[in-house]
Amino acid sequence: MAVTPNKIMSRIYLVVLGLFLFSFVLIGKLIYIQFEQGEYYKDLAQKRTVKNFVLAPSRGNIYADDESLLATTVPRYEIRWDAKVPSKENFETHKLPLAKALSELLGGSSASWLRKLNSARNKGQRYVFIARNLTYSQFQEVKKFPLFSLPGLKGGLIVESKLIRENPLGKIAERTIGYERQDPSGNFVRVGLEGAFGQYLKGENGRRLKQKIANGQWKPINDSNEKEPTEGFDVHTTLNVNIQDVTHHALLMQLEEYEAEHGTAVVMETKTGAIKAIANLGRTKEGKYYEKLNYAVGEAHEPGSTFKLMAVMAALEDKVVAPEDLINTQNGVLTFYNKYKVRDSRRGGYGTIPISKAFEVSSNTGIVKMVYDQYKHQPEKFVNRLYNMGVNEKLGLKIKGEAQPKIPHPTDKNWNGISLPWMAFGYGVSLTPLQTLTFYNAVANNGEMVRPQFIKYINYFGSEPVKKFEKEILNPSICSETTLKAVQKMMFNVVDKKWGTAHNIKDPNFSIAGKTGTCQVDYTTEEMQYVSSFVGYFPADNPQYSCIVVIHKPNKAKGYYGAQVAAPVFKKIAKKLYAEVPSKKRVDVEEMLVANKTVLPEPQELERVPDLKGMAGRDALSLMENLGFKVELKGKGKVKKQSLRPGSPIVKNKPIILELL
Repeated sequence: MAVTPNKIMSRIYLVVLGLFLFSFVLIGKLIYIQFEQGEYYKDLAQKRTVKNFVLAPSRGNIYADDESLLATTVPRYEIRWDAKVPSKENFETHKLPLAKALSELLGGSSASWLRKLNSARNKGQRYVFIARNLTYSQFQEVKKFPLFSLPGLKGGLIVESKLIRENPLGKIAERTIGYERQDPSGNFVRVGLEGAFGQYLKGENGRRLKQKIANGQWKPINDSNEKEPTEGFDVHTTLNVNIQDVTHHALLMQLEEYEAEHGTAVVMETKTGAIKAIANLGRTKEGKYYEKLNYAVGEAHEPGSTFKLMAVMAALEDKVVAPEDLINTQNGVLTFYNKYKVRDSRRGGYGTIPISKAFEVSSNTGIVKMVYDQYKHQPEKFVNRLYNMGVNEKLGLKIKGEAQPKIPHPTDKNWNGISLPWMAFGYGVSLTPLQTLTFYNAVANNGEMVRPQFIKYINYFGSEPVKKFEKEILNPSICSETTLKAVQKMMFNVVDKKWGTAHNIKDPNFSIAGKTGTCQVDYTTEEMQYVSSFVGYFPADNPQYSCIVVIHKPNKAKGYYGAQVAAPVFKKIAKKLYAEVPSKKRVDVEEMLVANKTVLPEPQELERVPDLKGMAGRDALSLMENLGFKVELKGKGKVKKQSLRPGSPIVKNKPIILELL
C-alpha cells in the first residue's frame, strides 16, 4: 500500500510535536532544579569536594605522684607538597637548596630529591609525599627550608598532624595506665586509667576544612584550623615512679628465676589506700614477660593460706576460740567423709599447738579443724562473719574489670559438706590480689578498710584541681581491737619467729608482718600447679605500706612455696621503701621561719624535697642547688609555689620551678 504525502507530513508533525513537548519538559525541569533544588545540589557538590575533617584534641597527660610523665600525647607530622602552587621563579630559585635540606634531614641524595621535585612540578602533582611521623622539632625545621618557608601557601607546603599516645616509662605499669581505643566495629575499648578517666582526658574535637583533589585525596584549604581542638584534663595518679620501678624489676627477676606463668605485685599506702606501684607480668611463648593483663584487679583465684587470716579473725571475733587455745593438728592429715583429705606441708603435722602458732606455721589441719569444730552445726555464722568484715564485696574501683569475690554461703545450691572446711584454708573461695591486699591493709590500718586509690586529682596544666579524690572508707572497723591486736601479733611472728613460715625474709633493720600462701591449682588433673603468694605490711610497729606478691605456676622443680617464691620479692620492695620512709629527722621548713629570718638546714640533713613555701627566693635557690636540683625562679620575693611537691624523693639534676611573690 503506497504511503501518501499527507501521511508522511502527519508523521513528521507528530515527531516535531513530541520533540517540542520533550524540550518543554526538559526546560521546565532545568528551571525547577535551578530555582527549587539549586541550593541542594550546590551543597551536595560542595560536600563532595570540600568538607570539614575532625581534628582529635591533645589528650591530657597522666602523671606519677612526683609529676613524672606516665602517659602523654605527642604530635607527629606528615609533610606533602603541592607542586603547582609555587611560581616558576620561586621554584627555580629554591629547588636546589630545598633538595639539599631534605637530603640532610630525611636521607637520600640531593640528586634524587631534585629529580622528585622536578618530576612532580612537570606533572603538576598536587599532593606529593615528602615525609611522615616527623617530631615537632623536625617539623619546625622543615618549615624553615627554602621554598617551604615562603609566607602563606606560596611554597606549596602541606602539613598534616596526628596525635600519638606515648608512655615514657615504656612497659612499666603499661596495663594499669591502659588505653582507650576504637575497634573496627566502632566500639570503644577502655582499659586501665586511660579508660576509666577518658571523659576527662579526651578533650574536645576541632575542625579543619579540606578540599578533594585527584585520586581521592584531600588537601587542607587553609593553613589554620576552623576550630582548634581543646586539650583534655591532666590526671595525677598516686603511682610512684621509683617504687614502680623497684616493684616491676623485683617481680620480673623472680618470674624469670622460677619460670612462672605470670605474676603481680601491688604496693599500697596504709593510711590512705593510695596505690604506689602495681606490676602485672605475663609470659610469652618465647619466655619473655610483659604487662599482659591486669591480674591484680581482674583475676580472682583461690587464695590458699592467705585466707587463713580471714578464717582466724572470724573465729576470734565470734569468741568461739582464743589465740592461746590448743588445737591438735592430727598428725598432719585430716579426713572428711573417709575420702577428702586435708594435709599439712610438714609430714606428721605439728602436734598440739596454740591456735596462734597454727596460723604462724600455716597448719592446714589446725586451722581447718578449728573452723570445722566451731561452725559445723552453724556454718552460716562463719560465712556471715566474713560478710560482715566485707570480704565478699567488690572494692568499687574506678578501673574497669574488677572480678567479683566468691565467698560461698550455706544457702547456695552448690554448698556441700566440705565447703566449710575447704573455705577455712582458702579453697572454694576466690579473691583478686587487690581485694586480699585491701583486707590485710585494714589490719595494718587499725581496722579501717579504705578503698584503693589510683588518682589524686584532675586539672588543666598548672591550674587548680577541678576534681580531687580523697580517702574513701569502705569499713571503719572490720573487727574489734582485741581481735586486731591478736592477729597483728600472729602476722608479726610469721616473719619474726624462727618457726614462722616467712622467717627467711626477716630483716634486722625493720620489722615485717604478713602471711605466706601456697595454693594448689589444677589439682583435679595430673598437671597440678601452684600459686605462691605473700601479703603483709611494714614496718610492723608503724605500718607505712602494705604489699602483696602473687606468682602463678612457678616451675615446681625450682620451688613453689610462698616463702620461697613470693616472699623474697616482698622483701626487696620493702627494703627499698623502708630506706625512703620519712624519718623523724625530716626538716619542716616552716619551723625554720623565725622572726622572718630563714635558718637553712645543712643539705645533707634533708632526705626529701622540703616545703619551700614562704622562704626567701635566694635562700630557696641556694638550698635546692646544694641538694643537686636545677632551679628556675619565676618572679621576685618569697616562694608561693614549687613544681615538686614536698616529700618527693631527692633526684640529682632534676629541674624544679619556684614561683615567687
